Amino acid sequence: MQNALRFGRFEIRPAERLLLDDGVPAELGARAFDLLLCLIAHRDRVVTKDEALLSAWSGRVVEENNLSVQVSSLRKVIGSKAIATIPGRGYRFVLPVTESVAPPLFEPRVSGPGIADPRAIDGRNDAAAVAPRRGSVSVMPFVDHARSARVHGGVADALAYDVISRLARLRSLFVIAQGTVFALHERGIGPQEAGRILNVDYVVSGSVRTHGNRRTISVELAETRSARIVWVETFDHALDNAFVVFDEICNQIVASIASEIETNERNRALLKPPSSLDAWEAHHRGLWHMYRYRKADNDKARHFFQTALRLDPAFSRAWAGLSFTHFQSAFQNWGPRGQEIDLAYDAAAQGLMADERDPAVHWAMGRALWLLERPDESLVEMGQSIELSPNFALGHYNLSFVHSIVGDARAAIAFSDRSRHLSPYDPMLFGMLATRAMALVRLGQIEEAADWAVKAAARPNAFPHIQAIAAFSLALAGSLDQARTHAAAARKMSPRYSVAEFLTTFPFEPEGEALFRRGAQLIGMT
Repeated sequence: MQNALRFGRFEIRPAERLLLDDGVPAELGARAFDLLLCLIAHRDRVVTKDEALLSAWSGRVVEENNLSVQVSSLRKVIGSKAIATIPGRGYRFVLPVTESVAPPLFEPRVSGPGIADPRAIDGRNDAAAVAPRRGSVSVMPFVDHARSARVHGGVADALAYDVISRLARLRSLFVIAQGTVFALHERGIGPQEAGRILNVDYVVSGSVRTHGNRRTISVELAETRSARIVWVETFDHALDNAFVVFDEICNQIVASIASEIETNERNRALLKPPSSLDAWEAHHRGLWHMYRYRKADNDKARHFFQTALRLDPAFSRAWAGLSFTHFQSAFQNWGPRGQEIDLAYDAAAQGLMADERDPAVHWAMGRALWLLERPDESLVEMGQSIELSPNFALGHYNLSFVHSIVGDARAAIAFSDRSRHLSPYDPMLFGMLATRAMALVRLGQIEEAADWAVKAAARPNAFPHIQAIAAFSLALAGSLDQARTHAAAARKMSPRYSVAEFLTTFPFEPEGEALFRRGAQLIGMT
């Protein structure tokens, strides 16, 4: 038995960290939940903003606007009349609250989703309800070819532990816990058989070999149902400075696994009839269209993300995708800008309530805040995305995006390089290249900027803004004929495209604006 707090049709179960709406679990992020508990605990008085920040962020220094976002999210769930704003002082919970004792809503689970038969592991069974499907992966212990391979705790074990924990931090996949995969390994069960026993979609395996002063790490990602190898890579490095290199190799492995699985799932979802898609598949069908960067595809992507959310309202990645489609509509002038910005923000906020430890929803919120002309807050959210998962390439890319326009141009280059290093075949590669080009223009390194901009414009899904970056950079570098070719490409896709539209989309500081405006004048693109 446990204590429960009730107000109106809502019930809070602090021990289970649940908010029930007429007995149905409501979607509420961890910080919003902590804030709600704080407000109810002190409902006899006004809770100052400092107290509220301390309760929800555990003393971490954050912008006050983050508190406003969480209060707004709470009001959307429990109603605007529950929390009163006391101007200049803070907030107060104003609804009557009763306390009672309630039985647990859920019994403890024996096993998680992805395990076909738990008795294959420890003889127990699990009758708990199955959670909505997610792509699943098991990372098997790596084989150590050294003579000391029988000794636990070596490089091979450490590599598997690190890959498991870092994949889990991405929040995009269900990752089998290390205890389970190591138990299977101890019983001599190989990767493919383990994948079938665990009923996962993908299995990661590999080996470590040390020879002289060098170490070779081989990694393989296989699809369980077909035994097809999806991705394989070999990393070779000197043992000097081994810890730093080891950390970087782990980052590359995790980013590559996540990217390859996403690509494979996108292509698989494309082949299925739309009416047969579950939430996971609908999300990936949405991603396939989203990365085309055309209005018709953006509309289809939005439809599939909405489908995924109807099937699974707590799917944070689908909320991030939906937010991005509204971002694109505003960014590329495909719809009413103000309305699309609001929708991008609202979808990102819903994603944060679904899972605020998902780096993708912080990425989505960062982009929405950028559209709202709040670049400092945008950088905070994007920084949070890579703090949650240093392997999240899109977080690094979007930090590059903001810095390339109004921030530190050299930081923009570093973040761009990092994003491409983590995801060299990313669908957003054109953006990673373009932000580097814009930063180089601001630094006065025009010829180098033009080279990077041309690479960005050569990507098959580059849209008019990317062609314009190439056109203006080339014009500044003196390559006027080539610049006019890219300007024509921009106007072929968007006949009324102008430098005014470009500078609305990329609101540079005065010095940067003057440079790009000069490039446009050189080729008559006004």
